Amino acid sequence: MNIPSKILENAVDQIASLPGIGKKTALRLALSLLKRSQSEVSDFVGAIDELKKSIRLCDTCYNLSDEKTCKVCSNAGRDQNIICIVEDIRDVMAIESTSQFKGVYHVLGGIISPMDGIGPNDLRINELIVRIENNKEIKELILALSTTMEGDTTAFYLYRKLETKGLEISTIARGVSIGDELEYIDEVTLGRSILHRTPYQNSLHRQS
Repeated sequence: MNIPSKILENAVDQIASLPGIGKKTALRLALSLLKRSQSEVSDFVGAIDELKKSIRLCDTCYNLSDEKTCKVCSNAGRDQNIICIVEDIRDVMAIESTSQFKGVYHVLGGIISPMDGIGPNDLRINELIVRIENNKEIKELILALSTTMEGDTTAFYLYRKLETKGLEISTIARGVSIGDELEYIDEVTLGRSILHRTPYQNSLHRQS
Protein backbone atom coordinates (compact mmCIF):
# COMPACT_ATOMS: atom_id res chain seq x y z
CA MET A 1 0.00 0.00 0.00
CA ASN A 2 1.57 3.26 -1.18
CA ILE A 3 0.70 5.99 1.34
CA PRO A 4 2.05 9.41 0.34
CA SER A 5 2.40 10.78 3.89
CA LYS A 6 4.43 9.39 6.79
CA ILE A 7 2.02 11.02 9.23
CA LEU A 8 -0.95 9.35 7.54
CA GLU A 9 0.92 6.05 7.40
CA ASN A 10 1.61 6.21 11.14
CA ALA A 11 -2.09 6.88 11.83
CA VAL A 12 -3.05 3.94 9.59
CA ASP A 13 -0.60 1.64 11.40
CA GLN A 14 -2.05 2.61 14.79
CA ILE A 15 -5.64 2.08 13.68
CA ALA A 16 -4.72 -1.24 12.02
CA SER A 17 -3.27 -2.45 15.32
CA LEU A 18 -6.85 -2.80 16.61
CA PRO A 19 -8.32 -6.32 16.32
CA GLY A 20 -10.33 -7.02 13.19
CA ILE A 21 -9.12 -3.95 11.29
CA GLY A 22 -6.96 -4.41 8.20
CA LYS A 23 -4.81 -1.81 6.48
CA LYS A 24 -7.47 -0.88 3.90
CA THR A 25 -10.11 -0.32 6.56
CA ALA A 26 -7.59 1.59 8.68
CA LEU A 27 -6.79 3.86 5.72
CA ARG A 28 -10.49 4.53 5.13
CA LEU A 29 -10.99 5.44 8.80
CA ALA A 30 -7.90 7.66 8.86
CA LEU A 31 -9.07 9.52 5.76
CA SER A 32 -12.50 9.91 7.34
CA LEU A 33 -10.89 11.53 10.39
CA LEU A 34 -9.02 13.91 8.08
CA LYS A 35 -12.36 15.15 6.73
CA ARG A 36 -13.66 15.97 10.20
CA SER A 37 -13.26 19.32 11.91
CA GLN A 38 -10.49 19.88 14.46
CA SER A 39 -13.03 19.96 17.30
CA GLU A 40 -14.57 16.64 16.20
CA VAL A 41 -11.15 15.00 16.06
CA SER A 42 -10.27 16.47 19.47
CA ASP A 43 -13.49 15.02 20.93
CA PHE A 44 -12.66 11.64 19.38
CA VAL A 45 -9.12 11.60 20.74
CA GLY A 46 -10.33 12.90 24.12
CA ALA A 47 -12.87 10.09 24.43
CA ILE A 48 -10.19 7.46 23.76
CA ASP A 49 -7.80 9.13 26.20
CA GLU A 50 -10.46 9.26 28.93
CA LEU A 51 -11.35 5.61 28.25
CA LYS A 52 -7.79 4.58 29.02
CA LYS A 53 -7.22 6.92 31.95
CA SER A 54 -10.52 6.82 33.80
CA ILE A 55 -12.36 3.55 33.27
CA ARG A 56 -11.80 0.95 35.98
CA LEU A 57 -13.02 -2.40 37.24
CA CYS A 58 -15.77 -2.62 39.82
CA ASP A 59 -14.36 -3.44 43.26
CA THR A 60 -17.12 -6.01 43.80
CA CYS A 61 -17.72 -7.86 40.53
CA TYR A 62 -14.90 -6.66 38.21
CA ASN A 63 -17.26 -5.34 35.57
CA LEU A 64 -16.23 -2.15 33.78
CA SER A 65 -17.16 0.94 35.76
CA ASP A 66 -16.69 4.68 36.02
CA GLU A 67 -16.79 4.46 39.81
CA LYS A 68 -15.55 2.06 42.51
CA THR A 69 -18.85 0.19 42.28
CA CYS A 70 -20.49 -0.48 38.91
CA LYS A 71 -24.07 0.43 38.01
CA VAL A 72 -25.27 -3.16 38.41
CA CYS A 73 -23.81 -3.72 41.89
CA SER A 74 -25.01 -0.32 43.13
CA ASN A 75 -28.54 -0.79 41.79
CA ALA A 76 -30.89 -1.35 44.74
CA GLY A 77 -33.33 -3.05 42.37
CA ARG A 78 -30.95 -5.92 41.60
CA ASP A 79 -31.03 -9.17 43.57
CA GLN A 80 -27.64 -9.15 45.32
CA ASN A 81 -28.16 -12.75 46.42
CA ILE A 82 -27.89 -14.26 42.93
CA ILE A 83 -24.49 -14.09 41.27
CA CYS A 84 -24.01 -14.87 37.59
CA ILE A 85 -20.44 -16.00 36.96
CA VAL A 86 -19.10 -15.07 33.52
CA GLU A 87 -15.82 -15.23 31.65
CA ASP A 88 -15.37 -11.58 30.74
CA ILE A 89 -16.99 -8.17 30.48
CA ARG A 90 -18.46 -8.82 27.04
CA ASP A 91 -20.57 -11.60 28.55
CA VAL A 92 -22.03 -9.15 31.08
CA MET A 93 -23.03 -6.88 28.19
CA ALA A 94 -24.56 -9.82 26.29
CA ILE A 95 -26.65 -10.96 29.26
CA GLU A 96 -27.70 -7.42 30.17
CA SER A 97 -28.96 -6.88 26.63
CA THR A 98 -31.52 -9.67 27.19
CA SER A 99 -33.14 -7.80 30.14
CA GLN A 100 -33.90 -11.23 31.65
CA PHE A 101 -31.40 -11.35 34.53
CA LYS A 102 -31.99 -9.27 37.67
CA GLY A 103 -29.12 -10.46 39.84
CA VAL A 104 -25.47 -9.37 39.90
CA TYR A 105 -22.27 -10.66 38.30
CA HIS A 106 -18.78 -11.92 38.96
CA VAL A 107 -16.32 -11.57 36.08
CA LEU A 108 -13.61 -14.24 36.22
CA GLY A 109 -11.35 -12.53 33.70
CA GLY A 110 -10.99 -15.66 31.57
CA ILE A 111 -11.46 -19.43 31.68
CA ILE A 112 -9.14 -22.30 32.50
CA SER A 113 -7.10 -23.11 29.40
CA PRO A 114 -3.90 -25.15 29.87
CA MET A 115 -3.08 -24.72 26.17
CA ASP A 116 -2.91 -20.96 26.75
CA GLY A 117 -1.16 -21.29 30.08
CA ILE A 118 -4.22 -20.09 32.04
CA GLY A 119 -4.86 -21.91 35.30
CA PRO A 120 -7.30 -21.35 38.20
CA ASN A 121 -4.89 -18.98 39.96
CA ASP A 122 -4.96 -16.67 36.93
CA LEU A 123 -8.70 -16.11 37.35
CA ARG A 124 -10.70 -14.24 40.00
CA ILE A 125 -11.82 -17.44 41.70
CA ASN A 126 -10.33 -16.64 45.10
CA GLU A 127 -12.06 -13.25 44.97
CA LEU A 128 -15.35 -15.03 44.32
CA ILE A 129 -14.84 -17.34 47.30
CA VAL A 130 -14.05 -14.37 49.56
CA ARG A 131 -17.14 -12.56 48.26
CA ILE A 132 -19.33 -15.56 49.08
CA GLU A 133 -17.82 -16.00 52.53
CA ASN A 134 -18.35 -12.31 53.33
CA ASN A 135 -22.00 -12.33 52.27
CA LYS A 136 -24.05 -15.05 53.93
CA GLU A 137 -27.17 -13.86 52.07
CA ILE A 138 -25.97 -15.18 48.70
CA LYS A 139 -28.22 -18.08 47.74
CA GLU A 140 -27.49 -18.97 44.10
CA LEU A 141 -24.55 -19.05 41.72
CA ILE A 142 -25.24 -19.26 37.98
CA LEU A 143 -22.40 -20.67 35.89
CA ALA A 144 -22.87 -18.74 32.64
CA LEU A 145 -19.74 -19.82 30.83
CA SER A 146 -19.16 -20.62 27.17
CA THR A 147 -20.16 -24.16 26.24
CA THR A 148 -16.64 -24.98 25.05
CA MET A 149 -14.28 -27.55 26.54
CA GLU A 150 -12.50 -24.77 28.43
CA GLY A 151 -15.79 -23.33 29.66
CA ASP A 152 -16.99 -26.73 30.86
CA THR A 153 -13.64 -27.36 32.59
CA THR A 154 -13.92 -24.05 34.40
CA ALA A 155 -17.53 -24.70 35.40
CA PHE A 156 -16.61 -28.12 36.81
CA TYR A 157 -13.67 -26.65 38.74
CA LEU A 158 -15.89 -23.95 40.22
CA TYR A 159 -18.54 -26.49 41.15
CA ARG A 160 -16.01 -28.61 43.03
CA LYS A 161 -14.64 -25.55 44.83
CA LEU A 162 -18.07 -24.21 45.80
CA GLU A 163 -20.31 -27.25 46.29
CA THR A 164 -19.68 -27.28 50.06
CA LYS A 165 -20.78 -23.66 50.51
CA GLY A 166 -24.45 -24.59 50.83
CA LEU A 167 -25.49 -22.62 47.74
CA GLU A 168 -27.68 -23.52 44.81
CA ILE A 169 -25.37 -23.85 41.81
CA SER A 170 -27.05 -23.73 38.42
CA THR A 171 -25.93 -23.50 34.81
CA ILE A 172 -27.49 -21.88 31.75
CA ALA A 173 -29.83 -24.15 29.81
CA ARG A 174 -28.36 -25.94 26.83
CA GLY A 175 -30.46 -23.96 24.40
CA VAL A 176 -26.99 -22.53 23.92
CA SER A 177 -25.30 -24.89 21.47
CA ILE A 178 -22.16 -26.80 22.38
CA GLY A 179 -19.09 -24.76 21.46
CA ASP A 180 -20.86 -21.39 21.56
CA GLU A 181 -19.39 -18.31 23.23
CA LEU A 182 -21.95 -16.15 25.03
CA GLU A 183 -21.11 -12.86 23.32
CA TYR A 184 -22.11 -14.31 19.91
CA ILE A 185 -25.46 -15.80 20.95
CA ASP A 186 -28.67 -13.99 20.01
CA GLU A 187 -30.46 -12.19 22.81
CA VAL A 188 -33.61 -14.33 22.77
CA THR A 189 -31.71 -17.63 23.05
CA LEU A 190 -29.39 -16.29 25.74
CA GLY A 191 -32.27 -14.81 27.70
CA ARG A 192 -34.17 -18.10 27.65
CA SER A 193 -31.02 -19.97 28.71
CA ILE A 194 -30.74 -17.73 31.78
CA LEU A 195 -34.44 -18.04 32.67
CA HIS A 196 -34.50 -21.82 32.21
CA ARG A 197 -31.23 -22.52 33.98
CA THR A 198 -30.87 -25.94 35.57
CA PRO A 199 -29.02 -27.32 38.61
CA TYR A 200 -25.38 -27.90 37.70
CA GLN A 201 -25.56 -31.46 39.05
CA ASN A 202 -27.94 -32.32 36.21
CA SER A 203 -25.29 -31.43 33.63
CA LEU A 204 -22.87 -33.79 35.37
CA HIS A 205 -25.35 -36.65 34.98
CA ARG A 206 -25.71 -35.89 31.26
CA GLN A 207 -21.95 -35.92 30.77
CA SER A 208 -21.40 -39.22 32.63
